[in-house]
Amino acid sequence: MSNSVGSKIAATGSTIQAAGRRFLHVVILACTLSGLASVAIGADSYPSRPVTIIVPFTPGASTDTLARFEADVLQRALHQSFVVENRPGAGGEVGIAYAAKAAPDGYTLLHAPSVITLLPYLKKSISYNLADFDPVVLVGLTQFGLVVSPSLPVNSVQDLIALAKVKSGALTYASAGIGTPHQIFAELFKTKTGVDIRHVPYRGTVPGLTDVASGNVSMEFTDLTPALPLIQAGSLKILAVLSSQRNPEMPNVPSVAETVQGYDAMSWQGFFARAGTSKAIIDKLNAALVSDLKRQETADRFKAIGIVAKWDTPEQFRAFIAAESERWGKVIRAAGVELQ
Repeated sequence: MSNSVGSKIAATGSTIQAAGRRFLHVVILACTLSGLASVAIGADSYPSRPVTIIVPFTPGASTDTLARFEADVLQRALHQSFVVENRPGAGGEVGIAYAAKAAPDGYTLLHAPSVITLLPYLKKSISYNLADFDPVVLVGLTQFGLVVSPSLPVNSVQDLIALAKVKSGALTYASAGIGTPHQIFAELFKTKTGVDIRHVPYRGTVPGLTDVASGNVSMEFTDLTPALPLIQAGSLKILAVLSSQRNPEMPNVPSVAETVQGYDAMSWQGFFARAGTSKAIIDKLNAALVSDLKRQETADRFKAIGIVAKWDTPEQFRAFIAAESERWGKVIRAAGVELQ
């Protein structure tokens, strides 16, 4: 073969390789653009079929009430059916774990309270991870207060601390159960004040409040809604709210932080999607909910069930969850609280 023929063959081969590379680049670009277009179209058309909102507790509780409110808001805003599905059990773990296994397509969502961050610290083994979820929006904060039996000879947080130190181990506090925010908020109080108050767990908030009112138990760190009728009837004394600032609805009731520096405790409610869900879908859900949460009518509706309406971006909610998880994880470990 002559040098000129060889050169022509080599040149032809190089031309074919170059053409092949150009074709491959075109194919890759087309696939990329097609993928981006699919994401955009998917977000624009979402939701194109009914969406399920998992609630990890029974119907009727505040978590369920808020989820049904959100379902109604999203249904009106996004013109599709949003259906609440209750999956209670194991302190919320059953429903949360179910949502953690859903496809990341935005068609199975989760409404959960702050217990979602507590359970990983309360159990030796847990069937979900916080990384299984993408936060959508913080919905609201549940107001808590410190109530005592009218027979207890105290009228302030300072009085209570002094009595608890004199009668170390003699005073008791009720809770809605082991591992509930009621217990964990009480343990934070004990840690910050150095008092020894014994825990008496109940199956729910109301039975504990009833025993505090009757004098069988000294106190309870409780969500305010179920306690208010007893407070108004004089069957319970409220010493303070647990949030760092006073409750505008109860301006004459001090906060625990006015006596115990740095004390701040409120549970919260939030909305989640499965990790990996399109950011465009998450932003769409966030925008629809935030638009309604800003309305005074919504704030008033939440207030009626003891919730302060809140809202934020998905990124802000993620940072909030990380801070809450770290903070309460330390309290739970220090107190040795554990669910069987």
